[in-house]
Amino acid sequence: MLTIEQHVRLTGVGYEGCDLDEFIRRLRHEDVGLLVDVRLNPISRKRGFSKTALGDALADAGIAYEHMRELGNPKSNRAGFGGNQVELRTARGIYAGLLTAVGARECLDRISEAARRQRVSLMCFEADEHRCHRDLVLEAVRERLSSAVRV
Repeated sequence: MLTIEQHVRLTGVGYEGCDLDEFIRRLRHEDVGLLVDVRLNPISRKRGFSKTALGDALADAGIAYEHMRELGNPKSNRAGFGGNQVELRTARGIYAGLLTAVGARECLDRISEAARRQRVSLMCFEADEHRCHRDLVLEAVRERLSSAVRV
């Protein structure tokens, strides 16, 4: 029986608490070939984590970078991810609904295809993956890949 893990290498990563050098070392250690940025707005107050600077630093390290704005979590839904269990469940439900949009589905398909060829890591700020919308993106991609393996 084939498992998803035999064909797919997909992870999530948050840069909270990391400097850029440490973050890149971590990606290289995990043999990440593509970093997908799932922030709505790829800007950061942390040095090196805005779109252009991050993309350049990753290219220097031999890691491809792609920003997928369509998978970003709207500002109006972010507080719930840091809230109590009811607020978190509500925010996750709202975000899950956003993943049904055409642009989001196309991004999920692109990530799925990339994950069949190389290790892909989905990035956002939050260190605690369950408290970040990327957890739902990872679930959606894994579901796509699981369906493809069963066929």
